Amino acid sequence: MNCSNCGTEIAAKALICFRCGQATFVAKRAPAPRPAKGRQLILVVAMVILILSAFFLGQVQTQTVPEWVRYTVMVLGAVVLGWRLLQRRRGGGRIRQ
Repeated sequence: MNCSNCGTEIAAKALICFRCGQATFVAKRAPAPRPAKGRQLILVVAMVILILSAFFLGQVQTQTVPEWVRYTVMVLGAVVLGWRLLQRRRGGGRIRQ
């Protein structure tokens, strides 16, 4: 068998060409698609919520949580929940197979 890229003779059961590295077969599956911009934004918001929540939980025992942290965590949580509900209503939920 010859490599389709460089023409080097290779074994019949070879997965790649030893000279150029070209695959000798066609992939059965395509790579996963990149996440949409909306998903990247939601990941950033989720990280902010986690950081603020960690700060909030670290201060709860001393009862010195600043008011802005409490309200920020609540507002961001509400925004994420609202966004998810909107996505589900539009049919943008997970793809079922």
